[in-house]
Order: sequence, then structure tokens, then C-alpha cells
Amino acid sequence: MGTSSQSTTIIETEDDVPNSNQFCDEAAMCIVSVKGLKENWQKWSDEHQEYQKLNPFSHGIRPSVVAPQRGQDDYGKPLQGSMTEQRGKDAHTHISREVEELCEVIRNIGEPGDKDGDGGGDGKVVTVEFRKLFEHYVTISNKLVGVLLRARKQRLVDFEGEMLWQGKDDHAVITLLP
Repeated sequence: MGTSSQSTTIIETEDDVPNSNQFCDEAAMCIVSVKGLKENWQKWSDEHQEYQKLNPFSHGIRPSVVAPQRGQDDYGKPLQGSMTEQRGKDAHTHISREVEELCEVIRNIGEPGDKDGDGGGDGKVVTVEFRKLFEHYVTISNKLVGVLLRARKQRLVDFEGEMLWQGKDDHAVITLLP
């Protein structure tokens, strides 16, 4: 008959147990303090109640913080230093890189022209047809139209209409603005 090592848990209820919630010795015997568990639970509960006071979406607890009103500087923006703010900054950086990459692709595959479109070729702007851009850019990203709309919003490119559709707008001219 072999011996088996078992871990034993002893629960202490006396107040004279040291401050640490859990002790382990070499024999793998652990002592868990009920008082320590209770204190940890109470601490978590108190922190959660304070958090809920700040949460405008919590039910039953009236938020103690006045929510920003329309027209204020921080209206519609995440709390400063929050993970939401960081994710927004990261997304903005990513989209900016995609817009820059799109402009570089247009510069590389486009043809020089001028703003009037008379084909003078004095190099003021670069133009490319949507189909040609789509064929080159599809290997880079599947979000070409979204990135084009963002670039137009930033006044980096221009094209006719509100949206470009593959097939229907194959011959639409996209102009990279100076």
C-alpha cells in the first residue's frame, strides 16, 4: 500500500490569525482565514458600489457625477486615461496610416494631370480610375471605399458622388489633391 499526499485546508475563524489571507508550508497544508475572505469580499463590494455611482448606465443607483451636456468640451468623449480613450487613439493612428498608404498607391499608379482635367500633365494632381485603384489596392486592404471616404473627408482625394461601387463606378476618376 502506497502513501498519497493530500492537500488539507483548515479554516480558521478566530480573530488572532495573522493578516495574510493564505499561508502554505512545505507539507502543502493551507490555512485560509474566513476573516480575510470576508475583508476581501467587503473591499470588492465597496469598490464596486463606488464604481456604480460613477456609471451613468447603472440601474437603481443614482450617478453622483454630473454627465457632460451637449456643447461641453468633454461631451461624447471617453474618460481621459481610460482604455476606451487609448483604443480610440490606436484606431485613429491605424486609419491615418491606411489613408497615407492609399495616397502613396495613387501616387505610384496614377497619372499626372491638372485640376481642370484637360490632361495638361503639369503635375499638379494625380488621377486614377477606380477600377485600376481597386485592382491594385485589393491585395493591400479590403476597405478601399471606406479609406477613400476618409481621405476625401481629410481633403486628400476627390471623386464624383457620395459612394463608389465596384462595376458601376469603374471609370470614376479619383484625384489625389496637392
